[in-house]
Amino acid sequence: MKRNIYIDFSYLALLASTFGAVIVLGAVVAPTIFNTNEILYSVLIDNFNAGIIMGEIFHRFSYWVYLVVIFVAAYEFIMYKKGQRDAIIFGSSVTVVFSALMFSAIYSPKILAMQRLGVEATQSDTFRNIHMASEFDFKILAIALLILFIRRLMLLKIQ
Repeated sequence: MKRNIYIDFSYLALLASTFGAVIVLGAVVAPTIFNTNEILYSVLIDNFNAGIIMGEIFHRFSYWVYLVVIFVAAYEFIMYKKGQRDAIIFGSSVTVVFSALMFSAIYSPKILAMQRLGVEATQSDTFRNIHMASEFDFKILAIALLILFIRRLMLLKIQ
């Protein structure tokens, strides 16, 4: 059975770029936006408005995440049907799909909806819990992407 290396490479590039985006958004963009008082001198952005900006960034990133979910599900299904079954890949790909969908289809819309209600809604315990859960889910997504990338790369080397 002949493998198409371009499809495999594209898939690995997609996983790696998504992992990079998750890390950059979580470790660089969010801390920068929420700590504008350390960067800006004349214009300060309060946490509510910083949250609006970050929410829009995550909303736009969700489109990419949906694309990744489609590609991961399709690629892994095809590889499974071809007989390339691996427990680590199965677990990490399922985790990628579900954590990505949780983040983009559940947490982000709920956070954006609560932001539209105003400052009071974003200071509630419900908002804090949803936000904390979304941060945890984003970390799970990053770890699952990394595991899936490494395992797929290892299996590609073997074949």
